[in-house]
Amino acid sequence: QVQLVESGGGLVQAGGSLRLSCAASGSIFSINNMGWYRLAPGNQRELVAIMTSGGSPTYADSVKGRFTISRDNAKNAVYLQMNGLKPEDTAVYYCNAEIQPPPFHRVVLYWGQGTQVTVSS
Repeated sequence: QVQLVESGGGLVQAGGSLRLSCAASGSIFSINNMGWYRLAPGNQRELVAIMTSGGSPTYADSVKGRFTISRDNAKNAVYLQMNGLKPEDTAVYYCNAEIQPPPFHRVVLYWGQGTQVTVSS
């Protein structure tokens, strides 16, 4: 069984910073993409950032230049450094990962439990 555990959310003032962490554990053979999504009240879930296993990032236009995604493949972990936070960044942030359990098994998309980020004005 595979789990993704997130940490690092909280309350911060506009202009502040937070760092989210997400670690995968369990029966893992390999991990493809790892990423972060967010869900704000009244909105649809949206991609924030994603990174391939080779380290290539993709960002939503709304966070480019402010957020940085990184990975530690040895730890099966992904991080999101969020700088210059704005009230509109307030949301529940979820990490996900495309994980292949034992070899020759199909890749499965797993999600974390979510962590609340609140940015006050």
